[in-house]
Amino acid sequence: MTAATQPLLDVQHLKVHFPVKGGGLIRRVTGAVRAVDDVSFAIGRGETLGLVGESGSGKTTVGRALLRALTPTGGTVTWQGDDGATVDLLALQGERLRRFRRNMQLIFQDPYASLNPRMTVRDIIAEPLECQGFGTRAEIDDRVREIAGRCKLSVEHLRRFPHAFSGGQRQRICIARALVSNPRFIVCDESVSALDVSIQAEIINLLTDLQAEFGFTYLFIAHDLSVVAQISAQVAVMYVGTFVEMAPTRRIFFSPMHPYTRALMSAVPTVDPDQPFNPTRLPGEIPNPANPPSGCRFNTRCPHADDRCRAEPPAWRAVAPDHKVACHHAEALAPVNAMSAA
Repeated sequence: MTAATQPLLDVQHLKVHFPVKGGGLIRRVTGAVRAVDDVSFAIGRGETLGLVGESGSGKTTVGRALLRALTPTGGTVTWQGDDGATVDLLALQGERLRRFRRNMQLIFQDPYASLNPRMTVRDIIAEPLECQGFGTRAEIDDRVREIAGRCKLSVEHLRRFPHAFSGGQRQRICIARALVSNPRFIVCDESVSALDVSIQAEIINLLTDLQAEFGFTYLFIAHDLSVVAQISAQVAVMYVGTFVEMAPTRRIFFSPMHPYTRALMSAVPTVDPDQPFNPTRLPGEIPNPANPPSGCRFNTRCPHADDRCRAEPPAWRAVAPDHKVACHHAEALAPVNAMSAA
């Protein structure tokens, strides 16, 4: 979030731990998987925050915790309304939570598995409105036709079933379903990863156009860094349940300060055939979030790790305006342009 942007969501010290139970007749809790462990950030109103990291780093868990699809273990998530009023999302329960959900929606990763094959496209898109008691059937039909048209779906498409559509068309249906209740905040969970490159571009352009028209706020979770660069105003990098770096997109891509971020950016291919491609190869595997290493969680793979890194967890701190990093040696490591030799 830039300094001039008002926050929509303010997240402080978010934790999501899943208990691990031992075997035997009486199953006792013997530990916890720290899927998200003390994460703090803010998402600006009408902006897109890209969230990247290896599989198992906790990206999807963050998104589902913000939507209250999961119950966080700790922390606060504050929603700031247009009128200046704030809502503690983690305190919402029952009917209050159900009614507030119209403000938050999710675009799923798999456009094939996330659509009910026994429902028509009209019924799929209309379902969030019917669950919220939006209005009469005629009013719901009008709203469905309106949002379907925005997502490049015709009236004829509304009569068909999901099996009649390609992957790109199915993802448009998923987007229309997410937008039909006119939410303010949308989590895009790997929403283009299952699509061909040309279709990915169409969906990204659609999301960007809809954001410009309606002022949506996105949390965009992805592995593809080129897609993240295209849509995001800011990028956060996640590793074993924690944020290691967060900054405006250009600064993350061209001047990363955390060694893990540098390794990720070095793996982005370039279209220049004369540009050498030499990605940083990290040793070992991503640690188990049920038993993370002491100190900095990246110390087992970091080429710059020392005794302090292995003993003391780095603080989440600002190293420049709108740029935060969790690394003891961020300033000592010379800035590296990860995307260009110039």
